[in-house]
Amino acid sequence: MTNEFIDYLQYERKYSSHTVLAYKEDLLQFEQFVCAQTNMCDFTSIDASLARNWIVSLKQSTYSVASINRKISSLKSFYTYCKKKGIQTTNPFLRIHALKNKKRLPQCIKTTEMEELLSSEDIFTKSAFENSRDKIIIELFYHTGMRRAELINLKDCDFNLFSLTLRVTGKGNKQRLIPFSNSLKESITKYLDMKRKTFENSSDNFIVNNKGGQAYPMLIYRIVQDYIGKVSSISKKSPHIIRHTFASALLNNGAEINAVKELLGHANLAATQVYTHTTFEQLKKIYKQAHPRE
Repeated sequence: MTNEFIDYLQYERKYSSHTVLAYKEDLLQFEQFVCAQTNMCDFTSIDASLARNWIVSLKQSTYSVASINRKISSLKSFYTYCKKKGIQTTNPFLRIHALKNKKRLPQCIKTTEMEELLSSEDIFTKSAFENSRDKIIIELFYHTGMRRAELINLKDCDFNLFSLTLRVTGKGNKQRLIPFSNSLKESITKYLDMKRKTFENSSDNFIVNNKGGQAYPMLIYRIVQDYIGKVSSISKKSPHIIRHTFASALLNNGAEINAVKELLGHANLAATQVYTHTTFEQLKKIYKQAHPRE
């Protein structure tokens, strides 16, 4: 049943590969817990008390509140699916609520640090192709705010170098257009030329690995982590941090929040509003530094 549910998420709901993998791991973990507790690996015999016991065991371990809440959501969705299919009459996770989680403001890289990263030639010290590819990865994240999975799935044909627009396929297979600058156009053109020169049969995947095949999530993560670490002491060094930086930079410079929402591909405004809290925190800091009565 779990395999059928995973196929449903992947092919009907069009969830990203990253999300599908997370659901799969959550289901497997709960299955192992059920087997250990009852000696029966039967999902249909689960009651609410066993579901609560699992949540208690997660709280006693090293899992963060956010991770536990994701697991609750995964299992709720699974049992809702089972109920619709007539396999399960009740949802044992129905009355299990998400844990309260203290909201943390998204971390951002300083504008000066991003400028140093993209302007200094000394930072990119690999082969000519790797330097070109790594730099365009950083530039695309910073110029467009796209997600890692969106970057990996980009094709060469998604770029319109005449209208300076980029077609991005986001969550739920929804597409959006993102404008980009002439400076990014130059970087894109240089990278495409380098890719064609390096690989005789160039892939139509825009970002490729060192052998010319499609890039994979961990490669992108390692590249971003490596280069951010050269200019910033920020604790988290991930592609999503550059997405946060993109959104905060736009809002700090007067962008309208609904426009930022569309650029980020958010389904609702609430997801974008977290960045307004970040900009307000910066305003408070400036106020405390500058006001004579502080």
